[in-house]
Amino acid sequence: QVQLVESGGGLVQPGGSLRLSCAVSGSIFGIYDMGWYRQAPGKQRELVATVTSGGMTNYADSVKGRFTISKDNAKRSVSLQMNSLKFEDTGVYYCNVRLVVPGRYDYWGQGTQVTVSS
Repeated sequence: QVQLVESGGGLVQPGGSLRLSCAVSGSIFGIYDMGWYRQAPGKQRELVATVTSGGMTNYADSVKGRFTISKDNAKRSVSLQMNSLKFEDTGVYYCNVRLVVPGRYDYWGQGTQVTVSS
């Protein structure tokens, strides 16, 4: 059974930094991408950043230049370094593993709260 466990959320002041981590347990057979999504109160879940199996990264325009996604293949983990945090970064952040070959399937973590407040 695949499980994704996030850590690193919390309360931070505007301009501060947080680092989120996600560890994957269980077997995933195939090629997969990893990423982070977030959901603010009253809004739909949105993409924050992804990294492909080949190491290509993609960021939402709102976080470019502030957030950095990285992964450790040996540890099967993905991290999100968040700098210069803004009020609008507040939300629940979800780790995602997307199986792309064979087929397509999404695995999700339970979510970790990030609150940016003064």
